[in-house]
Amino acid sequence: MWSAAVSSPAPSSDHVVPRTNEPKLPAEHLRRIVGTPPGALAAFVTRFVFAFISWLSPASRDALARFVGNLAYTLGIRRRVVMDNLEQGMPEKTDAERREIARGAYINMSRVVLESLPSGERLPPDWADQGVVGEEAWEALKARVATGKGALIVTAHFGNWELLGDMLIRWGVHIDALVRPLKGALNTRIAENRVRVGAGLIYPRGAIMEISSAVERGESPFMLLDQALPAKAAVFVPFFGRLASTTPACAVAAQRTGAPVFVVMGVRNGKPGARFRLEVEGPIPPPAPGECEDPITEHTARITAALERCIRKYPHQWMWLHRRWKVQPESTSRVASALPEGTDAKS
Repeated sequence: MWSAAVSSPAPSSDHVVPRTNEPKLPAEHLRRIVGTPPGALAAFVTRFVFAFISWLSPASRDALARFVGNLAYTLGIRRRVVMDNLEQGMPEKTDAERREIARGAYINMSRVVLESLPSGERLPPDWADQGVVGEEAWEALKARVATGKGALIVTAHFGNWELLGDMLIRWGVHIDALVRPLKGALNTRIAENRVRVGAGLIYPRGAIMEISSAVERGESPFMLLDQALPAKAAVFVPFFGRLASTTPACAVAAQRTGAPVFVVMGVRNGKPGARFRLEVEGPIPPPAPGECEDPITEHTARITAALERCIRKYPHQWMWLHRRWKVQPESTSRVASALPEGTDAKS
């Protein structure tokens, strides 16, 4: 996540890297899909479901997403988790405002799924004309890529992070997504679509070495930094006023490679269909030598703070359904030196 974000017009068309029928593929070892594939029956059934979703028009997919999201909210699926997250993370909001944010989060999550599954074109023809907030940071990211070395790109479960990756590749920012082995037909399909649009997949084993190699090849590791990790694998940094277990992978990779860190978010702009403007911040600098006792944790905290700034502006686009604060520090865990004044370190 960088420099002050300012509104700007859409990038000019001469920056566009058009989609080709055969997108550039990542290295063969980054095209492996690791996980538990669906069983024969599930694969058979979901094949027809995915074909139906691909057949629907964008407007029909959006209408279906709104219906499914509203239904899930009305039925109360994980609503206790969502409302607890919102009550503790955004206490300044009224109950009515939090309920409206919650409903929007359910609808956004449904949109993410239905927009990400189609096997064909998933973005509208004017995908590149939606604008950029943080033009200076965006230009700095493109300038880094133009040197032939990659940057470290951080985002969150926000807007539609799958289509954000697709957009970055079309802009000429080749990405390798950090992923975990997952189960089932839905996750398998999403992984297949990632590879189809030209993204590589980096798994946890040997990830730091793989990230370093990717940066040297001119590829940009693409990380979601808003997931809870086991305490032993995490550092703890402030996020909406509470300590959240967070992977230190980005800060470690930045320290080892010297690559700059950028936060890039795809924000739904209120237009119909899968239309997103970019909001970019960065480069987010690591602490200066001697500035703090634990530069990895401090750098992770700075990156996470940039994520929070964007989520606070558009809270209905973040995945409040996730139990983000379920893991709390053990006595030996690495914790940010201090929470902002007036916040609570409890879960």
